[in-house]
Amino acid sequence: MQGVAHIIRFVRELRSTRYDIAIDFQGLLKSGVLIGLARAGRKIGFDHTREFSYLFLNERLPAYDIEKHALDRYLDVARYLGAKKPSPECALPIERERRVMKQKIEAVKPQGRPLVVINPVARRKSKLWPERNFAELADRLAEERNAVIVFTGSTDDRAVNDRILSLMSKKAVNWAGETTLKEMAALASLADLFITTDTGPMHLAAAAGAKVVALFGPTAPWRTGPYGPSHIVVRTGIECSPCFKRTCDDDVQCMKGITVEEVMKNIAL
Repeated sequence: MQGVAHIIRFVRELRSTRYDIAIDFQGLLKSGVLIGLARAGRKIGFDHTREFSYLFLNERLPAYDIEKHALDRYLDVARYLGAKKPSPECALPIERERRVMKQKIEAVKPQGRPLVVINPVARRKSKLWPERNFAELADRLAEERNAVIVFTGSTDDRAVNDRILSLMSKKAVNWAGETTLKEMAALASLADLFITTDTGPMHLAAAAGAKVVALFGPTAPWRTGPYGPSHIVVRTGIECSPCFKRTCDDDVQCMKGITVEEVMKNIAL
């Protein structure tokens, strides 16, 4: 009942405001319903989306190429709205957080050593890389590249990070749950490298200007990978990948098949 009450309260809040424009970037049924509920004069999105979200629109852009990167599709919406030369670059307001994280980093990282931030958790189990692999990777980075390793994530990710640290022979730091989103972005911007699964912090790190190494399996990096030329995607490229499934009938070989050695080959510190 509490969940229903939250939904009713949210709908009331949504409908209490009149908007000039509502934009559906996702093209999903859930986003379409929100656009439909919103009191907006212009409801803009893409035509012929797979979950019929376009039915809630009164202005439809041509159906997009599904193989086009999501950020490039969003720029198409900006152009439709009149932007002449829309840019994907953004300046995150994280200067205060950068100062905070610099002090926090100084407490764990001796001067001259590279800082590697690892974000090992993803919401979908099919996107996860084995914890033992993360432990081995972190140990090798500490031993072979003299790196200081910081694991990050949400409070819910802390136990996973603790398990990884327990498998390591070298020291590392677990800051899961100890940073806000803006502080995580600041941490990524200060790191020499940000290693991650396909998850929200990956995009946050890329937007913050970090150099990202992303591990991909069931999803398509050319559609939703870290945006920009400086990032590296590591994947097996096996025949069934990308399948976009939340669960796997083949023991997630697209992720488990990524070796620590392959990741190390793609890291320059």
